[in-house]
Amino acid sequence: MSTVLEPSTWTIDPVHSSVDFSVRHLMVSKVRGQFGTFSGTITVAADGTASATAEVDVTSVDTRNEQRDAHIRTADFFDAENHPKATFVSTAVTPKGSDYVLAGELTIRGTTRPVEFELEYLGRNPGMGQGEVVAFEATTVITRQDFGITIDMPLETGGKVIGDKITLTLEIEALRQA
Repeated sequence: MSTVLEPSTWTIDPVHSSVDFSVRHLMVSKVRGQFGTFSGTITVAADGTASATAEVDVTSVDTRNEQRDAHIRTADFFDAENHPKATFVSTAVTPKGSDYVLAGELTIRGTTRPVEFELEYLGRNPGMGQGEVVAFEATTVITRQDFGITIDMPLETGGKVIGDKITLTLEIEALRQA
């Protein structure tokens, strides 16, 4: 990313960004959701090393179904009472063709695991009076059991109500800090 951004710090703009997820439902369709409250910073050091940190308030989960959202906040899933935040701290950003791989440590429910996001740099713009902005899209697939979300709700016909793999998609617009 050092070829894209000079040494600088960028703060995620939650108004123009999203943290989304999808998971299989009833083995055939997908439930999609997002988190409404999150923050983060992207930093490019003087030596060109890029890093990112982020925090997500898991109590802000929204799947467009309040009953399901309330269940997701319980100990069956996020255990939000004891672990209200999920965090990400990058460990490396490496080129991959015209895109990047963002590696880091993701913590959900107090469990930390390494993850790699496929990262696409979407561009840079002088902004609209608030300052310069950059944008990225990042995607990864995690396994919920790796983070202690082990609830299995079996179907009578076989399979589970909720799939094991969760796709995380981040659409990030960040504002350059002075």
